[in-house]
Amino acid sequence: MSDSWQGPGARDPQGAPTGSAWGQQPWPSEHTHQGYPGHEAQQEYEGHPERRPYPGQQPHQGLPQRHAHAHPHPPRQGHQDPPRADLADAGHAVGEVDGADAADAAGPVGGPAPAEPAEAPEPAEAAGSRGRAPRLARGKGGDRPRRRRRGRLVKVVAVCVVTAVGGLLVFRGDELLDRLGSSTAPDKAAGTRTPAPEPPDPGRVLQVVAHPDDDLYFMNPDLRYSISAGRPVTSVYLTSGEADGINAGSAKAAVTKPDKPAYAEARQNGIRAAYAKMATGDRGSPWTRTVVPTKGGGQAEVDVLVAKPQVNLVWLQLREAGSVNGDVPDSLHGLWDGKVPHLDSMLASGSPVQQKFSYTKDQFVQTLVGILEQYRPTTVRSQDPTPGRHPDTKRYADHQDHFYGARFLQMATAAYAQDVTDRPHFAVQNYSGYINGSLPSTLDPEEAREKLDILGTYAWLDQQNHCNSPAGCGDLKVADQPGGKRWSDTINYTRGTSTSWLTSDAEHGLWAFKVLDGQVALWHRPGPVGRWKGPDLLPGTGMDPGVSTVTLADGRIAAFGTRTSFGAKPTDYRREVVYVVQKRPGAEEFTEWQSLGTPETADETWTSDISAPAVSVDGTGQLAAYVRDGAYGLRGRVQRADGSWGPWEKYGGTDLHGSPATATDGAGRRMVFSATSKSVVGWVQPKPGAPLGQVTATGLPDTTLPLTADGREGGVRLWFRKPGSGNVRTALITGEGGLKVSQMTDLGGLQGFGSVTASGHVLAGRTAGGQLGSEAGPGQPWERSPLMFVGAPSSTMTGKSLVSLAVVGLDARLYVTSSADAPNAHLAPWQPVGPRNAPPFP
Repeated sequence: MSDSWQGPGARDPQGAPTGSAWGQQPWPSEHTHQGYPGHEAQQEYEGHPERRPYPGQQPHQGLPQRHAHAHPHPPRQGHQDPPRADLADAGHAVGEVDGADAADAAGPVGGPAPAEPAEAPEPAEAAGSRGRAPRLARGKGGDRPRRRRRGRLVKVVAVCVVTAVGGLLVFRGDELLDRLGSSTAPDKAAGTRTPAPEPPDPGRVLQVVAHPDDDLYFMNPDLRYSISAGRPVTSVYLTSGEADGINAGSAKAAVTKPDKPAYAEARQNGIRAAYAKMATGDRGSPWTRTVVPTKGGGQAEVDVLVAKPQVNLVWLQLREAGSVNGDVPDSLHGLWDGKVPHLDSMLASGSPVQQKFSYTKDQFVQTLVGILEQYRPTTVRSQDPTPGRHPDTKRYADHQDHFYGARFLQMATAAYAQDVTDRPHFAVQNYSGYINGSLPSTLDPEEAREKLDILGTYAWLDQQNHCNSPAGCGDLKVADQPGGKRWSDTINYTRGTSTSWLTSDAEHGLWAFKVLDGQVALWHRPGPVGRWKGPDLLPGTGMDPGVSTVTLADGRIAAFGTRTSFGAKPTDYRREVVYVVQKRPGAEEFTEWQSLGTPETADETWTSDISAPAVSVDGTGQLAAYVRDGAYGLRGRVQRADGSWGPWEKYGGTDLHGSPATATDGAGRRMVFSATSKSVVGWVQPKPGAPLGQVTATGLPDTTLPLTADGREGGVRLWFRKPGSGNVRTALITGEGGLKVSQMTDLGGLQGFGSVTASGHVLAGRTAGGQLGSEAGPGQPWERSPLMFVGAPSSTMTGKSLVSLAVVGLDARLYVTSSADAPNAHLAPWQPVGPRNAPPFP
């Protein structure tokens, strides 16, 4: 949260062992909390008895008593861990799983793509939680896929695959059905089947934010979904959020004595209460608080929720800027720019950390690397490192602590990916901040109320001294307006919203491109029933989340994204549009990354605020890439016939947000669309090969940010979400004689948010609960799948009668399913591609 909104704050750390600096020595494989009731029941983890609980989220053994602090409240009686999901009906998957080792991820350019994933275990609502178990369990129709229907589905999918292949492949007897209907092909020599793949790893989430309420305002409800599903979640707070030290609302601020350490403690108490409520339903559920040396030479406070030791909070307790935009050398901004040689700590009163410290820029980066090494996340959640500026005032559109903290994390994840080899793959998700208050709300009323309820716990609305702290049990600065500036109504991703990262080729093979470890990961399935391979990491680092693909006129696939580089000086921080192209159709070899540069003048002017690129090929085979620039207008480059690129052209538009969407209509005309804070605007070529026409208002109602465009029905169809609802809407746009809108329709949904992918009859997107919701045909009920995922789903037509759908889970693993593009179709069971990403600790 910002200082303009009464000061940023710091968050509680996750539990970690004492006695060794993070990133320098391995943690013990087992730790116990003194007095932790029911510890014996913790021997099974997420339904996998063979796996020990992740050490970073276990109680720690041998903690020095002078640093061990227990929350004064006893644990709730009768509290138990979430029940393990029943895997008996997980079902068989469509396609085959490749056994290639993920350790080969740094191998040859142009690795493999997605497979058809096996159904993941249903996330269980935390026991004792006051959340909505029914909404987090299954949506309408969620219980319907059973063995009998699954058998019919396998046959339908098989018929569709044969049709898609066009008779080029001939299988003996039921071989095709066998291969489509099981997770592995039959072993004819032995006469037996190999075991089905393991259930998916639950994944480990690491959130890093600047202040102690940034996660509650800008990353919820994703945070609550992950906790409710029993995922290991660690939140790291970079600063103490001490602000002016006044823990009071506007009515009492003038008569309240400033006390920065006490205010920082009150915010910590509020965060602990909010997390305890999300995890157990009881804000007073106790924590164990310890001191851990950091890799950068300082100390961190690490808090472990006793009832749910997979929930950790890590407090780094550095000084905050105390100003949204002001020139404050003693801040993360000043440390990044070299205005100060080091940044000092600001210790909260009541913290077990008693010794002050400071970090240089390199020491702070190493501190974050050490946290990554210990928690080994598969999903990293971060604030937006390039939020831009307001066009009129040139003032930052977000708090400087937010995006400079995110840049430090970018640098740390890059170092971690490069220097640490014994680790799982990880994906990154970025979240927008203050700008949310001026955009349409993404959450339906019930989701918004639940988010506001958690914020009310943090704000300590009842002012009962449940934490037994003289500093206070929450942040009274926000108690007057706990929803902030409409931040409780919404959540927006700033990158990774593209739905075109899965694509098919002329041979009905599948290719998937997602960013893992700061590189583009490639998965490939050759042909309609080949074995999946991947992930292989394409050479080239610094890639931002989000990849868009396009098939060129000659059948080759091109993948576009943005890349961040740091440079020798702080002001050399830069983002640019880059792309790779297959060397020939169907080949797993790609060119080196080629740069299209950026339309931004300098990071100092616009904080490198370009969107992810939207790409399309018109009827003449002309390729073009478009971005929203830092001035909230549309810019683009068009490839010439000789393969060179024209300059960045200005196409106008104001108040554009998110990333543009583009597709080609039946006449080969390229259309481009962008959401604004009020509606949707668009551009269209008068004819293929011509420049885009003028920006045109579509007259569509206000929408939430992500737009999806697909050429069909002679025009381009758009999909988007209804604000304050989560319902999916669609409209057909035609370009003859200018843009015209028709067939505006509300398609329903499961009260979700974010991008919607559309191929054939299949629609899919995030639902309430963080799972995937899908509709497999007009008029059919939306169904909820158990998978929780990062970024956006993607889908593609595989041949003429089969739709393939993919997500990357919180475990950074690819999952794929298929559906017949026919009435009354359903999704096949999900199947993971390749080996488990995160093996258990030794």
